[in-house]
Order: sequence, then structure tokens, then C-alpha cells
Amino acid sequence: MDYISTRGTAPALDFEQVTLTGLAADGGLYLPREWPRFTPEQIGAMRGLPYAELAVRVMLPFVGDSLTEDKLRDIATRAYGRFGHKAVTPLVQLDEQHWLLELFHGPTLAFKDVALQLLGRLFEEFLQRHEGRLTIVGATSGDTGSAAIDAVAGRDNVEIFMLHPHGRVSDVQRRQMTTVLAPNVHNIAIDGSFDDAQAMVKRMFGDRQINGPLRLGAVNSINWARLMAQVVYYFYAALQLGAPEREVAFSVPTGNFGDVFAGHVAERMGLPIARLIVATNVNDILHRAFSAGDYSAGLVTATAAPSMDIQVSSNFERLLFDCGGRDGTLLAEQMRSFEHSGAMRLTEAQIAGAARGFASCRADEIEMAQAMAWAKDRCDELIDPHTAIGLHAALASALPAHVPVVTLATAHPAKFRDAVERATGQRPSLPTRLGDLFQREERYTELPGTYEAVTGYVLRHARPHG
Repeated sequence: MDYISTRGTAPALDFEQVTLTGLAADGGLYLPREWPRFTPEQIGAMRGLPYAELAVRVMLPFVGDSLTEDKLRDIATRAYGRFGHKAVTPLVQLDEQHWLLELFHGPTLAFKDVALQLLGRLFEEFLQRHEGRLTIVGATSGDTGSAAIDAVAGRDNVEIFMLHPHGRVSDVQRRQMTTVLAPNVHNIAIDGSFDDAQAMVKRMFGDRQINGPLRLGAVNSINWARLMAQVVYYFYAALQLGAPEREVAFSVPTGNFGDVFAGHVAERMGLPIARLIVATNVNDILHRAFSAGDYSAGLVTATAAPSMDIQVSSNFERLLFDCGGRDGTLLAEQMRSFEHSGAMRLTEAQIAGAARGFASCRADEIEMAQAMAWAKDRCDELIDPHTAIGLHAALASALPAHVPVVTLATAHPAKFRDAVERATGQRPSLPTRLGDLFQREERYTELPGTYEAVTGYVLRHARPHG
């Protein structure tokens, strides 16, 4: 199994190399050269497997010669042994057609744990082979930061610099990052938006003055290994609901498009997915792209769902490449134009390719609150604002009654206590293991939202990998 860049000119890499590299040298994102595919019989044989064992079956085709099956099993078992529910990602039924897939039972109460607990152990395995060091630089709109920090805190051969938009994440999200005082953890609050932080991180990967003295690694969903791990829970949910004999639909609250792209990968691998519903908030660049072919960035609007307050969705590039004929030259030209102008029209091939598997829906603040209230009043379930946007889209989907619709519950409601309480009248409590979060010491650095300020800080504080 080797991996190619969406922009066509970076060298192909194996799984180990692509895990440690993150962003491709030509600015593109890595994808497998071809999708592995399971037969219906092979998918059916996975039914009933424990989560870690299912993860091995789904991920093994992607790792090639980089890991043995036994080593992958050991990594997956250790990664998912830290989750607070034995099912790891349990399904909860809301009514006859609608389900929640709870992805928040990991250490930091968000779906990012499912991938990053695995990714941290992959980093450790690959770096030990070469006695190497990795400097992780990442941007977070809320949940990636805490999940990545938890996965690598205290590890000798990795250090992490995590950027978040100052004042634009919830108090729980911020404290989950900034109260980790391990010496290899550096939290940076920038004056700007998540899109500003993400642009800086991408620029660093192409800057030889940074990605030269330092060996940069990625934990954002630009890293293929992270997306690979997220594919597993689509199989897990669908198998419980009747796959491969029965199609299942998924509604996915998304900002950076990584979580829903993992569903696309699952479908490419043979999982019968009736529809992937892309659920956005008022920062609706993805909804406009799917509904009108208009991928144009606007100003970021701050909402009660901060992880979706994004106007540039990095992983959308992967879909455009896969659905548009895998033409790296064409896509590189499109992305250069978008990076210059902030606007792009999808080609007819891209529009048609995306339409075969996707639908989209936009929820404003009122609709988001109504979905939280619906879950509480009708089903006695507290859900967070991001999950509520997914649920709104699921309820609006009008799919046939025989098709189960699974909404991905991406964060624990206690991470967004104020918004949940406003919508439902009930204030969710943090789990016991985080009960003292607001008594813990915080440590972070505030910086101007400039590339020079951030890279200067990274270079001053990071240890060279040589």
C-alpha cells in the first residue's frame, strides 16, 4: 500500500512515512493510491467483533508492510483500553429510525480521541525504530488540541505545539489543553480564527526554515492515519444495524470535513452507506459547495458550536480529488486559485461525483437549540451543540423509513455546558475523572495572529530533531 498526494507531484510514501509526514511536500494531502475493498461476506464476518479487533480488520489493508498484524492489534488494544465504555463507540437509539453513535467516551470526551489515541502510539512505534524526534504542530477549533495533547503528553521523542483561537473555544475545551503541564506540551492562543491558525500550520510544513531544523508532524486530520482510524466506527455502527445486507445513512456534524470523509472511505471499501449527510452550522462553505458547487470562504462567525466555526475545510480537497477523476494537476491549479482568491467553482465531474454519496444541510443557532431540546424532551438525551447540528440534519433528511440514520455524537454535552443549559434547562456535569478541571493550574502563551510571531516561538522552544 502506498500513498499519493492530491496535488500530484510529491513522492509516493508508505504508511510509516505518511504517518510521520502529515502534509505532502507539494502542499497536497495523502490518500491511498487505490482503495482496498471488502466483499459483503468479509464485512458480514466482522459482525460481533470487539472494537479493537474490528479496528485491526478494517485498518490492516492500509498499513502494508509498516506494521505486522500482531503489532497493529497491540497498538489498537492499548489505544482503546483507555475508553470509558467497553463498546468504545456505543450506539443509542432515539426513535424508530434515528440513532446516536457516541464518540465521546475517550479521555478528553470528544470523537478526536478515537483516532488520536491510536496516532500517538503509531508515532511512538515508528520513532523508536529510528531513534527519531518529532515536533507536532497543530491547530484546533476546540477538540483536536486536547485529544492530541493527551495522546502525546510526557512522551520523550515527541513535543507538541498546539494553536487555538484565543477566546473562541469553550472553557472546558481550553482547560483540557492548558492544564496539561508536561514539558513537551506548548499551548499557544493566537489572536485570530481557527482558519488563521490552520493556515499557519500548513505554511510551516512547506517552510524549509521550520520543517528542516525541525521534523514536523501533523495531528490534524490532514494526517492520513487519523482518518484511517475514524473509518472503523462507520463499520462498527453499520454492522450493528444490519450491514452488509442493509444500507445505513450517517449524519455528520463537520467543519474540516475529516470525519465525514472517513465515511466516504468506508463506502469506498464496500460498506453499504445510503447517504452521508454533511451537517454544517452558519459557517456553511461545505453546504454551499454541495448544494451549489460554490466553495467560497466567507468571514468566520463565532457560534455555540466552535469546532465548526471554519470557512476553509482542509479535507474537502481529498474528496475533490477522489470524486473528480484523481487529476492532481487540475486540483493543484484549483487549490492555488482558491488559496489566492478564497473562491472556487467545483467542476461538473466533482459535483456529480460528490452528489452520488452526499447530501448537505445547514443549521442556524435556533435550529441547533431546537435539536438539543428535541433530544432532551423526546428522548431524555442531552447532546452537545455539534451533535445537535447533525441531528437537525438527520431529522430533515426525509430518508425512507427503512433506512436507519445514525448521527455522530462528536462531543460530551458537558464540554458545552452553557449552550446545553440554555437550550434544555439542564446543566450537564463533567464525568468524575474531569471533576477537578476548574481547580487545575493553566499554562499557555498568548501571541499575535502573525506567522512570524508563531514560528519564532516554535523555533525558540522546540528541540531540533538531528
